[in-house]
Amino acid sequence: QVQLVESGGGLVQPGGSLRLSCAASGFTFSSVLMSWVRQPPGKGIEWVADIESGGGTIYYADFVKGRFTISRDNAKNTLFLQMNSLKPEDTAVYYCAKDRLGTSFRLGQGTQVTVSS
Repeated sequence: QVQLVESGGGLVQPGGSLRLSCAASGFTFSSVLMSWVRQPPGKGIEWVADIESGGGTIYYADFVKGRFTISRDNAKNTLFLQMNSLKPEDTAVYYCAKDRLGTSFRLGQGTQVTVSS
């Protein structure tokens, strides 16, 4: 069955960096649009970034442009999110998402990112 397992979250000071990973299994990873979304405390889900199946086309939400980088390793079935210059407002549970715009959408269990001094 489809599994998406995020890791790499934690507590970081403002201005710091974290790298999130998402290990995928149970589907053909290299054929699917993958995304990161997040849910800040007390708020709804926010889209963060998309990367198309081959990795050549990438989109970012305006609030992370220039700070976050999405990438994927199709040989290792792994999705990444490099987060730099983190701000307190980036505090959220971050989720890996499969097929965000399609009919086989799935979310992982999430990883908590807390940005605080």
